[in-house]
Amino acid sequence: MKNSSIVFATTGLLILFAIFALFTLAGCSTTPNYDARFGDAVREARQAMIINPDAGKTADQAFGMDGKSAHEAVLLYQGTFEAPSPATNVINIGGKTGGSK
Repeated sequence: MKNSSIVFATTGLLILFAIFALFTLAGCSTTPNYDARFGDAVREARQAMIINPDAGKTADQAFGMDGKSAHEAVLLYQGTFEAPSPATNVINIGGKTGGSK
């Protein structure tokens, strides 16, 4: 009687472990959509430097964005470091969501 309960407990633990392992491994997946283009920006920048290594020494206009848009983008980017973004409550269980009393 005792041996059968030990075997049943051990078998139950093994089954529980196997289920846990399956659920754990189910979370592991490849990310082909992300990995397919990983490093493209670095390779393109390196190729651009190989094609024209003296590009930074000229005052030629950079293609792709007009001056006003580029200036606004830089100002917006620099403005992000002036003050930290406000903390947000991600998990709100039954609490207030607004700032009013």
